[in-house]
Amino acid sequence: MKTSAEQEIIAVPAGRVTLSDRRTERSWTVDLDAYGLAAVPVTQELYEHVTGERPSSAHGDRLPVEGVSWGDAIRFCNALSDREGLTPAYRIPDGGPDGDPGGAEWDRAADGYRLPTEAEWEHACRAGTTEARYGPLDEIAWHRGNSGERLHETGGRRPNAWGLHDMLGNVWEWCWDVYDAEVYGSYRVLRGGGWFDERWSCRASVRRRSHPTLRIDDVGFRLARTLTD
Repeated sequence: MKTSAEQEIIAVPAGRVTLSDRRTERSWTVDLDAYGLAAVPVTQELYEHVTGERPSSAHGDRLPVEGVSWGDAIRFCNALSDREGLTPAYRIPDGGPDGDPGGAEWDRAADGYRLPTEAEWEHACRAGTTEARYGPLDEIAWHRGNSGERLHETGGRRPNAWGLHDMLGNVWEWCWDVYDAEVYGSYRVLRGGGWFDERWSCRASVRRRSHPTLRIDDVGFRLARTLTD
């Protein structure tokens, strides 16, 4: 399956994943249906193709788009869905301060592009493995120890067993989920580690959080789709 800008979508099999949070020492298990996930993060080329914008601080067609907020990411998903005649996944009210899409709702029956849930993200990252990483870190990820402290083109490191590149390192990736509403309000989940992170942060289980309006040079996103009959 390809997007209009030739970004491959991998069919991820159904399964079960156990997530954990180091801060609260809590763990929980999620059962997942099959879904689609992009082989690489959204590139600057694709983002510009859809929005006409290049918000990133580094420049290159095949570099992951960064400097995009969670709100930017869900708006992009809807815009790409519209371009391809798919049903947009999100109902987005008019933005509040700084474009915060507070109250956005996900239509789970829609066939359009969306962000993965964090359970989908971790299940896809692990690709059937149970270790902290799906391979030797220097072979699979751009991190602080090997990136030269800069962003790299997508797909340049070895993929996992399901054909997904850059699940660890290069850019952190926005997920749909609220991190902990009682403590952090509308903060959303980030996964995967980035080009400026130490090795510890580039693990399948590591969770990070930020406000949905954050734009910074090590945060991007990856497309998902609900598979329909």
